[in-house]
Order: sequence, then structure tokens, then C-alpha cells
Amino acid sequence: NMASVVGVDGNAGQTNYAASKGGVIAMAKTWAKEFGKKNLRSNAIAPGFIKTDMTHVLPEKLVESVLENTPLKKMGDAEDVADAALFLASDMSKFITGQVLRVDGGLNL
Repeated sequence: NMASVVGVDGNAGQTNYAASKGGVIAMAKTWAKEFGKKNLRSNAIAPGFIKTDMTHVLPEKLVESVLENTPLKKMGDAEDVADAALFLASDMSKFITGQVLRVDGGLNL
């Protein structure tokens, strides 16, 4: 399930987006409880700011603020999110369910 750090932390001016991504998180956690007895896992990935066409057009001041509030001082790459998905889909995470995996460089909104 693909969520967002905004679904975890909220963000001013993004009530609708935060609510929808928060709903994805609640769904993933509920599915973990419902389907765990069938040995099915359900988790959510919550990306932060990832270099995409969408973030490419963000105002420079916003990007500077994001980088200032991200301990790794950079935006992530799409591959970072893909790697997290691969991990959660693999047997390496066979005892992980009902969790939210943040892929955000430590972002503190």
C-alpha cells in the first residue's frame, strides 16, 4: 500500500491528501489484522519528498525547507521507494505486518 509521510504527520493546506493517505495507512493496518490468520501481510510505504516530475516543479523555497528538515539533506529517488517495496514483498520481511515504512531521509515535517 502506498501512503505518504503526510498521511502520518499531516501537513498544512493538505487536509484532503493527508486524510486519503491516512486512510490507506488505516486500511493496511486493518488488513494486517484481518488477513494475518491466513499468513498474508499488509504494510504501507510512506515516501517523503522523492525526485519526480511532481517535485521537480516545486518552488525553490519549499525545496530548501524540505532539505533543511531532512537529516540526509537530499530528496529520495524513485528507486528508494521501489527498494522498500521489494523488501516488503520479499521473505526478508516475513514477520513484518501492519507497519508503516517511511522512506523519507528522516524528514521532520
